[in-house]
Amino acid sequence: MRAPIDSHIDRRNFHGPQPIAAVVPSITRGAFSKFPPSLAQLLEAWPSIIGSALAAVTNPRQLTQGTLTIGCSGPMAMELQHLAPEVMQRINQYLGSEVVRRLRFLQTTAPAPLPPRRQLPIRTARNIDAIEAMPDGPLRDALRSLAGSLLR
Repeated sequence: MRAPIDSHIDRRNFHGPQPIAAVVPSITRGAFSKFPPSLAQLLEAWPSIIGSALAAVTNPRQLTQGTLTIGCSGPMAMELQHLAPEVMQRINQYLGSEVVRRLRFLQTTAPAPLPPRRQLPIRTARNIDAIEAMPDGPLRDALRSLAGSLLR
């Protein structure tokens, strides 16, 4: 006896492809258990939520069962404890609901400051002379326009 022609078809998808909404929970379950979406939102907007001065010396580490763990240097933990009600209010206002009910502080070393952005030297006269020396055409026009907008 011969095998049916469609024996190679996976029986789970016999009725066609599954909608993405049915597959997403099984794919994201592991990732969201380690890193909840609300923590990702906090990481992204942390400086705008608590201010750039505090954001430079703190970072949200973990959000579990309403407790937000914040990594900070030793002296900063004391100051943040005094500011805890305001910090929780700002975080919950940003997230749109009362997600954070308690703050926990984890003493860490202060994050390394970002290196200063290096300014590239602008040799305006030399660059403009090089553009003007080019033959007429669309490249010269585009470079002239670019140089003009950069100088503004």
